[in-house]
Amino acid sequence: MSPGVHWINGRADSGLDPAERALQYGDGVFETLPVNGGEVAYLHRHWQRLRAGCERLQLRFLDWEPLSGEVRRLAEELHQGVIKVIVGRGPGGRGYGFAEDSTCTRIISTHPPPPRPTEYASAGIRVRLCQLRMGIQPALAGIKHLNRLEQVLARAEWGREYAEGLLLDCHGRLVEGTMSNLFIGREGRLFTPRLDLCGVAGVLRSVLIDEAQAQGIEVQRSRLTPLDFASATEVFVCNSVFGIWPVNDIDGRYRFAPGELTRQLQQALAQRRETDGVWYRE
Repeated sequence: MSPGVHWINGRADSGLDPAERALQYGDGVFETLPVNGGEVAYLHRHWQRLRAGCERLQLRFLDWEPLSGEVRRLAEELHQGVIKVIVGRGPGGRGYGFAEDSTCTRIISTHPPPPRPTEYASAGIRVRLCQLRMGIQPALAGIKHLNRLEQVLARAEWGREYAEGLLLDCHGRLVEGTMSNLFIGREGRLFTPRLDLCGVAGVLRSVLIDEAQAQGIEVQRSRLTPLDFASATEVFVCNSVFGIWPVNDIDGRYRFAPGELTRQLQQALAQRRETDGVWYRE
């Protein structure tokens, strides 16, 4: 199957009702699913986050079984790449109020694997601290809702000179990357920003926390600032599509070599992929 398929409510379609609230207000949630060898990595965890997002936004999404079947079918046909799933509230009238009995819209699209230089995972990447500051909103923190304008504006701050940008909240605390989660290594322990006020709780972030703890590595969810880079021995970013990228340079101010904990977790994911055929399987 050629990448680029779009399904709306189970039908191959590229048209969307202009009254769809996902379009009008960003009223919905989404997941980006990595496909390797015809399987979706950690599909169960992605569904958990999608369900949590639907509950948080009071979306009455009932088509979990059809959605799961469609994703599995498309993953087999795609074999390698990315599937994006959107759940919108459905068509609605003008205004912010929504009908409690509204029928949600499910949208699925397939995409080729994004091009990533192999040296990003081995030698590491350059990142910058973004000027944009994220707003505090606990009601939306952690879920992957459709309002991503903060990330869009932050990504517009640089061209090709950086692989990723790190986002701070309005109080100057580290939150995440524009498309990734952040980990800092120090004295054999890992630290990752707390995501109870803003940010996305990434699927691979949760996997790595569990994997690290299973290997006896302490992981702390903390309030972190850029000053924590001064005492760090290693830094990496992660997401479920590209895996783990060590950070070797932050704005030319902080420099690191790929660290022992980073390599240990990269190896753990590689072993799972070799054993299971995917990066990680529930």
